[in-house]
Amino acid sequence: MPNTAVPTLLHLDASARRRSFSREAGDAVADGWRASHPEGTYVHRDLALTPVPQIDEAWTELCDYVLEHQITDIARYREAVRTPAQAAAWAVIEPLLEELVAADVVLIASPMYNFSIPASLKAWIDQVTFPRMSLAGRRFVVAYARGGAYGPGTPRHPYDHQERYLRDFFAGHFAVPDEDMTFLGTELVNSRTDPALAAHREAHDASRAAALAAARKIGASL
Repeated sequence: MPNTAVPTLLHLDASARRRSFSREAGDAVADGWRASHPEGTYVHRDLALTPVPQIDEAWTELCDYVLEHQITDIARYREAVRTPAQAAAWAVIEPLLEELVAADVVLIASPMYNFSIPASLKAWIDQVTFPRMSLAGRRFVVAYARGGAYGPGTPRHPYDHQERYLRDFFAGHFAVPDEDMTFLGTELVNSRTDPALAAHREAHDASRAAALAAARKIGASL
């Protein structure tokens, strides 16, 4: 866990829409957490409004150096910087890592795009995978929105590469146990605009209400 007496929430937004159902659910989690932790530190990063750059060759050079020299202390990662291009890459990596490592709770509000996650979120993930480290002990909450229904038992469940990918990433790269990951969200969002899904509008409304209720409860309990 972060070495701080003040709890910290890192809140990431990835939706291209300024008003979105993933943002709505994420905000409900954040509001619940902030009400329960008035003394806490709240850090918000909008990955759609201020995109994180894609990794480049200098990033790979920094990563190679850290791996070759078996540097495990994050405070020493900057030792890998040897060129202006690497310095520029490190200037992107460092604040993202500092925010992530300092957080007790990482809240990701993200829609499903094309069965997976937005490019803006993937760019952040690629940047913070720079180190080998464990984030076990932190809580990860994903507040999502999906155009259709992709939950267990639905015909499209096999196409859900959003939750499965994020669970595999948190567990595989950061050693976060499954019980420290929470997923909640609104499904059938496209029933509001797609005539082919109009018959599912009531199910969407129920999904949205359930997601917001869960978000408030989870936020207050973190």
